[in-house]
Amino acid sequence: MFKEYDVVVVGAGHAGCEAAAAAANMGSKVLLITMNMQTIAQMSCNPAMGGIAKGQIVREIDALGGYSGIVSDRSLIQFRMLNRSKGPGMWSPRTQNDRMLFAGVWREMLEATKNVDFFQDMVKGLIVSRGTIKGVVTGMGIEIAAKSVILTSGTFLNGIIHIGEKQFGGGRIGEKGATGITEQLVEHGFEAGRLKTGTPPRIDGRSLDYTKMEVQHGDDEIVGFSYLPVKKIAAPQQRCCHITYTSPEVHEILKTGFEQSPMYQGRIKGSGPRYCPSIEDKINRFAERDRHQLFVEPEGWNTVEIYVNGFSTSLPEDVQYKALSKVPGFENCKFFRPGYAIEYDYFPPTQLSFTLETKLISNLYFAGQINGTTGYEEAACQGLMAGINAHRKVHEMEPVVLKRDEAYIGVLIDDLINKGTDEPYRMFTSRAEFRTLLRQDNADIRLTALGHSIGLATDERMALMVEKREKTEEIIRLLTTYTIDRDVNPFLEELGSSSLTEKTKAAKLLLRPDVYLKDLIKAVPELNRQLADIDPLVLEQAEIRIKYEVYLEKEKELAKKMASLEDLKIPENFNYSKLTALSTEARQKLDKIKPATLGQAGRISGVNPSDVQILLVFMGR
Repeated sequence: MFKEYDVVVVGAGHAGCEAAAAAANMGSKVLLITMNMQTIAQMSCNPAMGGIAKGQIVREIDALGGYSGIVSDRSLIQFRMLNRSKGPGMWSPRTQNDRMLFAGVWREMLEATKNVDFFQDMVKGLIVSRGTIKGVVTGMGIEIAAKSVILTSGTFLNGIIHIGEKQFGGGRIGEKGATGITEQLVEHGFEAGRLKTGTPPRIDGRSLDYTKMEVQHGDDEIVGFSYLPVKKIAAPQQRCCHITYTSPEVHEILKTGFEQSPMYQGRIKGSGPRYCPSIEDKINRFAERDRHQLFVEPEGWNTVEIYVNGFSTSLPEDVQYKALSKVPGFENCKFFRPGYAIEYDYFPPTQLSFTLETKLISNLYFAGQINGTTGYEEAACQGLMAGINAHRKVHEMEPVVLKRDEAYIGVLIDDLINKGTDEPYRMFTSRAEFRTLLRQDNADIRLTALGHSIGLATDERMALMVEKREKTEEIIRLLTTYTIDRDVNPFLEELGSSSLTEKTKAAKLLLRPDVYLKDLIKAVPELNRQLADIDPLVLEQAEIRIKYEVYLEKEKELAKKMASLEDLKIPENFNYSKLTALSTEARQKLDKIKPATLGQAGRISGVNPSDVQILLVFMGR
């Protein structure tokens, strides 16, 4: 019935879809297996993509040639660039999406991708021979041969759903969980754990009074995620979101359900996401706060369903209803379905190599929540990298590993492999020590050449990136050589900036925090003549390069220093136990993770700088 595939992808969530698309577009024969063909690329939680640090990841996926950015742009109903009041290293794009359209566009793009086959069934086991994956076994008992397998099981492995004192098996509400794989992997020596996540109630928008809430509009300009010219809605067409707040009364009602809470009664054993806590966890941990913000988000163009962002809960449904009905605007709310928590299996990611291949079974890859992450974007980028590396391994090519100074994707994978996680991992800009280099505006300049070289990013992407890079350099040359005289003083006085006493270069003037390029162009006729028709995103790129040159150079120097340790290889099967000068924890962690370089060793949790110095001395450095 089935031929042997180069890559079999198990699960069609965000990780699975990106993995299948990447491997197929690079030339592998791919089979995507999902338990339900109608839920491909389902937005299981909030109907949005991007956000702080996550937006940078979506842009990186797009720059390499992945699909998430395109799908997000084609299905957006609102766009916002977050953190505009801060430096450009913090700017983060975010889209509010039509949930059904998002999944529909993903399926449409996958079905249009040559080399991707589909099959609907549960995978209940793996075929392993002499430490190498050979295929999978489905729930119907069908054996499918594969040169590599990528597991992207999401929250489905032995998933249990909790609502108050009720609990039942499932990977998502209304969908059964997946069984068999965890037990088999544990038999092969893998360590497994349990994690927990949750989702809020969905509400009938017709029952809400929006006049009692704050309106949250989208941006006046829709930048989007993709560097390709994807057709998007016009800014005036955007749907509004709204903001409202809980109150002490709401908190008191929620507390009445704590005795029936699966979290507080110990029925949930897995750790929940620290940075996206349930509403009951918020009022318990932040007892001093008398209110918490709720974002009222539409689920799409043609539905009245509303997502209540900030009200994730597993309390009994009657407590959820009583509490929410005391929130301004929700007095007459009608539930489509209650919020719930879900507990599921994951595998601590220290058991993987940097390619996301498992150390114990060759050609088996893990991506997404199976590795302990949370969020669509974190899952999607892992799927992309697993798809790239599975394809390259079965075709006997060198792996692709992104470094911490190259991409947020590199930071995420490096964190997972070296530090592991015992709670759902979420990306933040604070996790990236080179975040001024890893901006959302330059992901194409950082990564598209790599994506093109491995056969993933198209010629069109490459041409657009080269054109943007060359135009940026032209503008920087112009601004660093063009002299501005005192005719600009009325403009500067209007800004409250110091007047010029002598001629100065345009680039030097841009170093002032209150002077922006778009305004300077309008104030100087010659600059207006030369730059008025340039793409605003190219102008922005040039301005950032000029304004932040000192900071960018400092980060590049730091990255070079850290890279020097990456060149110092640690011999394979190095015996750390004989280095008694190392701390006990360092010996244990180094022996478990087996870092390839001193740079990697220094990033392992529990290995301190003095331990690295000891290794340097021992290796004769």
